[in-house]
Amino acid sequence: MLMETIDAVRINFNPEQLTLLNICLAFLMFGVALDIKVSDFRYIVRHPKMALVGLSSQLLLLPILTILLARFFDPPASIALGMVLIASCPGGNVSNFMVHLSKANAALSVMLTSITTISAVVLTPLAFSFWSGFIPGTAALRERIYVDPFDMVLTIIQLIFLPLIAGMFINHRFEQIASKIRKPIKIFSILIFLSFVVFAMIGNYQNIIDHVGKVFMIVLVHNSLGFLLGYSWAKLFKLRSNDARAISIETGIQNSGLGLILIFNFFDGIGGMAMITAWWGIWHLISGFLLAMWWSRKATSVSEQTN
Repeated sequence: MLMETIDAVRINFNPEQLTLLNICLAFLMFGVALDIKVSDFRYIVRHPKMALVGLSSQLLLLPILTILLARFFDPPASIALGMVLIASCPGGNVSNFMVHLSKANAALSVMLTSITTISAVVLTPLAFSFWSGFIPGTAALRERIYVDPFDMVLTIIQLIFLPLIAGMFINHRFEQIASKIRKPIKIFSILIFLSFVVFAMIGNYQNIIDHVGKVFMIVLVHNSLGFLLGYSWAKLFKLRSNDARAISIETGIQNSGLGLILIFNFFDGIGGMAMITAWWGIWHLISGFLLAMWWSRKATSVSEQTN
């Protein structure tokens, strides 16, 4: 019964804060786009195996893992739907930084982030609608919070697609400017998002105290298995360790910022979804950074790097 009370929680969030969060995400996506070039997509065509392995890990295996974990933990309905929403989001923009830090294949990371982010315009609403249907006991809640996929697509176009196009245009036409602003924008983007999360947590301090314990273990297991799944799946296909590390981080780092925006725009800030998505956004920064630092001290062999 105590667990079920989280479904009645509504996160304190006003329209001004929502507008600020929308601007934050758009700015984050603009920063990601400064690292994306048309040549990245040509590279995918020439090396389809690693891209297909990475995409299948993130777009197919992670949602399946999420469904299994939701069945295992059997959390309240809104928490289960929050887990599915996280798995339906594209890769997180900080993944490229963490892959670089871990001395893995940064080009592959940028490619995977680019594809999943751009395709999120269509895939995120469709994936959530599809995978959430496999969660038992959520039918009534899903009816109450039904989201028109078309409306979600329009929101994602505004928050992801347009900033990406703007960033890629600057990177293509004004390369010197892009090279100068790339690093400060990336640092500033991370600081903006972290600051927003901190202030949102302060504004919802009592909710966090009362309910974070209910999502902590779920996020820990979900995120850890996401990293392990990505790495194991890549090694199963005999990819290099550098590529496997990149795919691991891309699978474990999800765009929780987008998830939060969708929750507040379309799901009325329902407690379980917001709590698990917000905590994922905090935790994957910690876990991803620790994993990247550990891998940075375990360099791959020269033969693997040059194969």
